[in-house]
Amino acid sequence: MTQRAVERTINIVIAGLGGQGVLKASDILVDAVMATGLDVKKSEVHGMSQRGGSVCSDVRFGPKVFSPMVPPGEADFLVVLAPDQVAPNRWLLKPDGVLIAPSDVDEKSLPNRKCLNIALLGRLSRQLDIPEDFWLAAVKSNFDEKFFAANRTAFELGRKPDAA
Repeated sequence: MTQRAVERTINIVIAGLGGQGVLKASDILVDAVMATGLDVKKSEVHGMSQRGGSVCSDVRFGPKVFSPMVPPGEADFLVVLAPDQVAPNRWLLKPDGVLIAPSDVDEKSLPNRKCLNIALLGRLSRQLDIPEDFWLAAVKSNFDEKFFAANRTAFELGRKPDAA
């Protein structure tokens, strides 16, 4: 993806519960976008994350981004890591936006259930014009080497057309 390929700001919200990897997923997304040369901004709401409470991260990217916050009802993509977080966060998604939820991947096929966030990023990656090698480099740089293989497998599972 080049800067010219994106002519407007793309808004993505990643939501879930504390400990599910919402912030890690948004870090990986930001790293993959940064590799394209586009302007990217990120914001996080931790809430009661240490107690399994709601966590949300906004990522916005495009030729020039002025604010890290996705306006209500303007998310192009809503990636939700916990089924019970779909309803509380759906209002962030614009009417023609894309919801990516745990039901979009076969969780039983994951190498580890802690990799769900990366599988859902794989699903998101199918919707964005970011080269796969940028995604994989971002995954690799955000995990210790011993965790990379499982997360790569999860990412690739999410990228498959028949991931669910």
